[in-house]
Amino acid sequence: MASYSMLVIDNSIVITGLPTIQSQLAFTPEKLSWVQNAYMLCFGGFMLLGARAGDIFGSLKVFLFGLLVFTCSSLIISLSNSANLLIVARAIQGLGAAVLSPATLTLLTKNFSEGAERNRAISWYGAIGGITASLGLVAGGIIANFISWRAGFFINVPIGLYLMLMAPKYITETDRHNSKLDMSGAVLSTISMICLVYGLINAAESGFNNIYTGGLFFIFVVSLLLFIQLERKIESPLLPLRIFSSKERNGAYIARVLFTGSAMGFFFYTTQYLQSVLHMNAFQAGIAFFPSMIVNFLGALLAPRLSKRFGNATVLLGTIVISFIGMLLLGFGMATSSFWLGIMVPMILVGSGMGASMALLTVFGVSKVSHQDAGAASGVVGVAHQVGGAFGIALLVLVNSLSTHASVTESVSIQLQGMSHAMFAGAVLLAICFSAVFSLNRK
Repeated sequence: MASYSMLVIDNSIVITGLPTIQSQLAFTPEKLSWVQNAYMLCFGGFMLLGARAGDIFGSLKVFLFGLLVFTCSSLIISLSNSANLLIVARAIQGLGAAVLSPATLTLLTKNFSEGAERNRAISWYGAIGGITASLGLVAGGIIANFISWRAGFFINVPIGLYLMLMAPKYITETDRHNSKLDMSGAVLSTISMICLVYGLINAAESGFNNIYTGGLFFIFVVSLLLFIQLERKIESPLLPLRIFSSKERNGAYIARVLFTGSAMGFFFYTTQYLQSVLHMNAFQAGIAFFPSMIVNFLGALLAPRLSKRFGNATVLLGTIVISFIGMLLLGFGMATSSFWLGIMVPMILVGSGMGASMALLTVFGVSKVSHQDAGAASGVVGVAHQVGGAFGIALLVLVNSLSTHASVTESVSIQLQGMSHAMFAGAVLLAICFSAVFSLNRK
């Protein structure tokens, strides 16, 4: 749990620290985006490889390796004196996160038995992710404004060292499975995921009709088809296709892409609205998110109790509806520029649905998998999350740009119109998410 919190807080701190990083290291606006893009590419690209490595070599060993890489790269970032060094270190940090994140979920899956006990542990996992995201936004504002953006990365070093010392004392190593690491599959999956994530990143910047974007998507499709063909034939695949034999798990993966896409759009545009339209600073914007993250936390904690009474699918559908209503109201609220009723109340609705939904989607994503496939299933959950985030940003940025393209002015009303339409697009993603969960959970 602590390692996952470190990942989430680190990512939130980066968002609020970007303006200071740009000014101190002389980043161009185009190059600044690679502080986040380099991390996302390696995180999403190496996720399946990192996840399967835990099944083969033992999740605790892989977890410790991921911690080591993430901690060392954080130290390098905190000491960086050039833009290029920081970007390279962020890419290495993404690699560490790609190993660490699925290993954390795998250890939870393997150390808690199927049912209420595991659901409770995974719900805590989702709840901590929600509350630490908000804490990271607030902490990032404080650190960037009053200390230094470097401190936001350096703090990972003592935390990482402490976790590396304590983890072997409290975590039991998982069983190793006598199989070779599928290197051909690793290469193909990494190429396909990097091209998909990079294609979505480029689509957000240049549009889906850009020739470079199209080329990346083409390579993604070809490498993915080759990967699937390979995984069908070999004895020890990187991604056992039997993971996709469950309708419930498949529904959870699809729904996670859609829900995460909407959630990332919510954070991306609500943050812009608070700072660009309401003229809050980074610290004030982080505080504004806090009520929604509190209900996010409470929703995730209540999810197991509600699921025990009404069933996982019923509760999940209900929480998706709550977030859908919040996104819809947020779209109307941004158009009117009213904070308390137009923004704060919808933010709380989105947050309350988000916490329980993410927890339950994680439960569905790893449910009823064998211990030997737990790491691979955790990797698919992570990939769905990363792809969903990149997809959501790309789609909502496209909707925003189409909404404002017809105008040659940069008036506040035009900005509000674009943000409002982006929130409506996020609501559409949640509606499709609801349909996916509903259809794939019918008896």
